[in-house]
Amino acid sequence: MSENYDVVVIGGGPAGYHAAIRAAQLGLKTACIDAGQGKDGKPALGGTCLRVGCIPSKALLDSSRQFWNLGHIFDQHGISTKDASIDVPTMIGRKDKIVTQFTGGIAQLFKANKVTPYYGFGTLHKGNVVKVRQHDGSEVELKGTNVILAAGSESIELPFAKFDGETIVDNVGALDFQSTPKRLGVIGAGVIGLELGSVWNRLGSEVVVLEAVDSFLAAADAEVSKVAAREFKKQGLDIRVGAKVSKAEVRDGAEGKEVHVTYTGKKGEETLVFDKLLVAVGRKAASKGLLSDDCGVKLDDRGRIEVDEHCHTGVDGVWAVGDCVRGPMLAHKGFEEGIAVAELIAGLPGHVNLDTIPWVIYTEPELAWVGKTEQQLKDEGIPYKSGSFPFAANGRAVAMAEPAGFVKVLAHAETDRVLGMHLVGANVSELVHEGVLTMEFKGSADDLARICHAHPSLAEVIHDAAMAVDKRAIHKAN
Repeated sequence: MSENYDVVVIGGGPAGYHAAIRAAQLGLKTACIDAGQGKDGKPALGGTCLRVGCIPSKALLDSSRQFWNLGHIFDQHGISTKDASIDVPTMIGRKDKIVTQFTGGIAQLFKANKVTPYYGFGTLHKGNVVKVRQHDGSEVELKGTNVILAAGSESIELPFAKFDGETIVDNVGALDFQSTPKRLGVIGAGVIGLELGSVWNRLGSEVVVLEAVDSFLAAADAEVSKVAAREFKKQGLDIRVGAKVSKAEVRDGAEGKEVHVTYTGKKGEETLVFDKLLVAVGRKAASKGLLSDDCGVKLDDRGRIEVDEHCHTGVDGVWAVGDCVRGPMLAHKGFEEGIAVAELIAGLPGHVNLDTIPWVIYTEPELAWVGKTEQQLKDEGIPYKSGSFPFAANGRAVAMAEPAGFVKVLAHAETDRVLGMHLVGANVSELVHEGVLTMEFKGSADDLARICHAHPSLAEVIHDAAMAVDKRAIHKAN
């Protein structure tokens, strides 16, 4: 016999747990099904983001940055150290504690908001029936007036580089190395490849990043990509674009297992040898096993669930949000979709503006952007004007010994409405939200230019870049 709910959510990651909590806040009887488990084998809510993605990677990025600064920046402040070292297992242990804190925090939020959790794999059947295969092998059946599919995504595996969890790994394995690999290969120069490559590079690994595309960070503004590539090179990251990998073989080496990677680049076919290989070529919707043949929900050619602009699947009462639908695979995009759908179910207005979703890469320097790039505006024939300002001319950035990078503001040539903001530099993951807010309220570059910014602050660079749009920046030659 089925247990009846107003809302059944499949997936306890960012999109799913936001949807479940908001639905419960709105007085709807809500259940959330999640298959995630922690290192101890116990249920762990939070999806990829909290368990093996956003949160643990930022913990390692912060630890590795502290160590890097110790050897590369502290001397500028007059701070000297001798024979500094890092205990990698302690660093990993700190990361694991943070993960446990946040996954446990969601369990407490579920309890406080009266969301009923089910731990196992959920499959949607006809009539909004969800069958849950629980971790103990038992099965329960739930019936939802509404069902929200929030299954998330999973790493794409290359046919010639299968994950073994030891030598060839995805993001999960690269977050758990117990020692710094002497030689680390990374396939893919996207967010995961650059962030985790940076972590182990800072700790002393010789990192080579192989990117099949001929240009570096093609999705970002061209100037941002250029500055980022220059800074990464200074740090010792060896990034090779136009490098198409065709083979990865694990062999016995003098010091244990090693992986021989063959790729074709500018010099023809070459082979590199690594102690570890991180495959970070992207992610795909985790839709396998989610839908029965008779449920009526359709998938597109990339395995994503088809939805309309309101995240509805076309099947009465069935919705889908997060990484398993169209749009960027970003946790914060999933947050907003989950909340929007819960509010739509409750009869309230709910909407997500995909044009103002911020993007961030948490390397050093950080990269962030929102809206259109210059190339996109050119391709779409939109008249625009731009203003930029360097962190090297900002007092706070120089005082922090973080002068690399700049901020660029793009505005419509006729209306002055902000169309995009592109940033590379210290703490731009925080600064980009000025662009998000301005665009959401359809603000202009002049609006930004006339808002008082505290001095000295990194945010002043946004102020100066906005002033530069109309060639009236004070701290640079226009």
